[in-house]
Amino acid sequence: MKRVIWLLQAGGLMLLALPVALMPYRMACAFGRALGCAVHALWSSRRRIAVENVRIAIEKGALPPSTNPEAVVRGFFVHLGLSVIELIKIYCGLGQHILDRVRLVGKEHFDEAKRSGKGIIFVTGHCGNWEIMALITGLRCEPVSVVARAQNNPYLNRMVAWVRAKYGNNVIYKQGALKAIFTEIRRNRVVGILMDQAVVANEGFIIDFLGRPAWTTKMPALIGRKTGAAMLSAFIHREGDGQVVRFSPVFYLDGSSGEGDEALAADTKRLSQHIEDHIRAYPSEWLWIHRRWKRAGEDA
Repeated sequence: MKRVIWLLQAGGLMLLALPVALMPYRMACAFGRALGCAVHALWSSRRRIAVENVRIAIEKGALPPSTNPEAVVRGFFVHLGLSVIELIKIYCGLGQHILDRVRLVGKEHFDEAKRSGKGIIFVTGHCGNWEIMALITGLRCEPVSVVARAQNNPYLNRMVAWVRAKYGNNVIYKQGALKAIFTEIRRNRVVGILMDQAVVANEGFIIDFLGRPAWTTKMPALIGRKTGAAMLSAFIHREGDGQVVRFSPVFYLDGSSGEGDEALAADTKRLSQHIEDHIRAYPSEWLWIHRRWKRAGEDA
């Protein structure tokens, strides 16, 4: 029975996506903005969570006091609607023009990291259309193995994995990920980790994130220390009628901050800081609706 439900879900999603995929691009973008506005109006529970998260970030000094929480959240939902449209077109094979409009900044940093021969870990978060960033990196730089959670629906999961593989990328699923990551790094390959999700206690540390304590994965810092891999952050944001992927200068976690959990937590905070800085620059493109601070003494 569950298999039938999964098939119906996947089939229904494809039927809904096809008309959008076939729309002229400008019409599809207008539809995406309208979709985002509709979701903003109707999904009141997540809208309230997002507004409260922004409000607390302002209160804690993590965002400027002039920031308007309602405007940030409304902008996020519009961005979300556009992102859905972009991915539908790309997944249906009709989105090459979207990828062509993405500009890379700092590719020389990526090339420098590759020349180190030590493998690359790039740290990112749920900022901008992060799926497009992974595809572009695979197309124009080098295939990326992205650490991700498998979709609940196996048919949708296969579809997503197929599109990622089409652009040269690979998925490392979280269960048993550590061994696969070490293998990729030893082969001088690229691993991308989104580290702005709450984890359980044995997977990370509680560090400050946008002014509040948050459970944060220690995986990037741990692997960077053990392997000596080149580290860089990578983010995507909207600019005009296109998008920009920006790589940071290369850095290494060489143990200069000391040893033990306290030093590892300090490195984790250092990596997380890259995400916080990007959120401050483009607040309407971060996933404010998720419960980033759960289990760390906060309700949101």
